[in-house]
Amino acid sequence: MSANLLPSKIVLASNNAGKLREFNQLFSDAGINIVPQSQFNVKDAIEDGLSFVENAIIKARHAAKITQHPAIADDSGIEIDALNGEPGIYSARYSGEHGNDKGHNQLVLQKMKEIPHTQRSARFQCVLAYMRHESDPTPLICQASWEGFILTKESGTNGFGYDPLFYVPEYQSSSAQLSKELKNKISHRGKALQILLAALKEKYPASFNCNSVNL
Repeated sequence: MSANLLPSKIVLASNNAGKLREFNQLFSDAGINIVPQSQFNVKDAIEDGLSFVENAIIKARHAAKITQHPAIADDSGIEIDALNGEPGIYSARYSGEHGNDKGHNQLVLQKMKEIPHTQRSARFQCVLAYMRHESDPTPLICQASWEGFILTKESGTNGFGYDPLFYVPEYQSSSAQLSKELKNKISHRGKALQILLAALKEKYPASFNCNSVNL
């Protein structure tokens, strides 16, 4: 593969089906296939970083090392102001069990049951790290956020994670009530992916020119 061309296969350092769908939808026009690390029997990395950036790099490097493919890692979570930024980097394991969306949401609701609406501000954060290989000294880092509020009960069945609790004022609905297409455009991950795509287009213009990508 030429250094001026982006590989047609990139490993996603996650086994989250929801994230995989979002990544593939946004990368499909570029002719790039995003595959989960499970295809290579990669176990989850130990996320012992103290920030979204550190954890994204840890996960991308881990996947690139084992698969010998370029890797993208997404470290994201929700920051709730009334909870001093919790769950933050611990969003995926907030209630003690990794990936227990219902448990995490119930814990948030319990902790915020006395918090008035005006003090329920929150935001999703997303950091993406793209690494060409495990020793990449200059990983590509992209970050975006999505502002909103925490509802008093779950609403909507689309999405995953904290989507049913996250109220989007511009659309007067929860993230879990938005269509996938709209969410991909306005969410923290959708915006971070657009930033990443733009950065990759600048770095690998030949790949995107061949596929007629319109960013």
